[in-house]
Amino acid sequence: MTANPISERIQALAPSATLAMSQKSAELKAQGVDVINLSVGEPDFFTPDHIKQAARQAIDDNFSFYTPVPGYLSLRKAICEKLRRENGLEFTPEQIVVGNGAKHELCNAIMAMVNPGDEVIIPTPAWVSYVQMVNLAGGKSVLVPATLDQNFKITPEQLEQAITAKTRLVVLCSPSNPTGSIYSRDELRALADVLARHEQVMIIADEIYEHINYVGGHESLAQFEAIRDRVCIINGVSKAYAMTGWRIGYLAAPLWLAKAVTKLQGQYTSGASSIAQKAAEAAYNGPQQCVEDMRVAFERRRDLIVSLFKAIPGMRVNVPDGAFYLFPEVSAFFGKRAGDTVINDAGDLALYLLNEAHVATVSGDAFCCPGYIRLSYATSDDNIREAARRIAAALEKLQ
Repeated sequence: MTANPISERIQALAPSATLAMSQKSAELKAQGVDVINLSVGEPDFFTPDHIKQAARQAIDDNFSFYTPVPGYLSLRKAICEKLRRENGLEFTPEQIVVGNGAKHELCNAIMAMVNPGDEVIIPTPAWVSYVQMVNLAGGKSVLVPATLDQNFKITPEQLEQAITAKTRLVVLCSPSNPTGSIYSRDELRALADVLARHEQVMIIADEIYEHINYVGGHESLAQFEAIRDRVCIINGVSKAYAMTGWRIGYLAAPLWLAKAVTKLQGQYTSGASSIAQKAAEAAYNGPQQCVEDMRVAFERRRDLIVSLFKAIPGMRVNVPDGAFYLFPEVSAFFGKRAGDTVINDAGDLALYLLNEAHVATVSGDAFCCPGYIRLSYATSDDNIREAARRIAAALEKLQ
C-alpha cells in the first residue's frame, strides 16, 4: 500500500485559488506586512443587528437539536415568500432545500444531476468551483468564453453551438463572479429561447449576488415559462445580508430534484445549523433596508475603483453592473520585468502585486480566463484608494 492512498477524484481536484491567495495574504499579515486583501469574496460589513438578535433568541429558545434535512419548514416558507415577493416566482416549501451555504447546494445539485461523461456548459469567466464540482461528479465541462468586449456575456449563438446530445446542464451566474456582469431580461430571454429547444438540458441559475445590483431589479432565468420546470435557482444569505460565516444557502428547484438533493444531503451532511437557520429566517422576514444600504455602499465603491483603475496605463476595465468585483484585462504587462521578476501571465502578475505592492488579487486563470485578474472592492474606500496607488506604483516599475 502506498504511503498516502488519496483517491483519484481528490488528486484530480484543484485547490481553490481564491482561498489560496487569501491564505498567502494572511501569512504575510502574520509577519507584520500591511497587506490590502482584494482577493476575498465577502462583504466587509457586519451582520445586521436584528439578524444577530434572532440568533441569540434561537439559542435562548433552545433551537439546539438536529434540524430537518432540507431545513426548518418556517425558513423554507420564508424563502418561498421571498421568491414570490421579490421575483414573482411560485415555489412550495417542498421545492426548497437549505444547506451549508449556496456553495453546498450548488454542489449537491450538480452531484444529483450529472452522470460520468455528461457535458456541462459553463460560460467563462466563471467562478472557481464550477469546473471542479463538475469534475467531482465525473462530468465534462464545456467552457464558452466571453471577453471584456462582450461585457463578459455569452451570446445565444455561442450557447447553441455548445449544446450537443451529451449536454446535461448549463450553469449561469448573474450577477457574475468574477466580472460583475448582469444579463438583462432580453438577454436572458434569448438564452431561454435556445434552451427551450433542448429539453434534455437542465439549468442552474446561480443568483447569490442578486441584491448587489446597480442596474435595477434582478432578472431570473426561472421567469420564462418554457424552461421554468428545468431551472434550479441557487441563492443564500451570505452576500445580501453579510452572513458569509453563518453558512446558509438554498436551492429552489423542480420537486424531483429537491427530493434527490434531500436524499444526498441526508447521507452527507444532514441539516444545516439550527441557529444559523433561525438567523436566516429573520433576514428574509425582517426589514430589508440593510440590504439596500450595503448595495448603495458597494455601488459607490464600484464607481471609485473603476475610475482609479481606468487611470492606470495598461489596465483595460469595464463598468460592472453588480456584485463587488472588478476584472481588468492585464495582458499589456506580460513579458515585462522588474529586476529578476518576469511577468509571463496573470498568475505572475498577481504574485508580483502581492509581494511588491502588498495587495492581494486573484489571477484570471482561476476563473478559466487567462489575461485578467480579479479584484474585490468589498473593502473600505480608503483601502481601495491605497490599493490603487500601490498597484499603479508597482506597475510603473515593470519595464
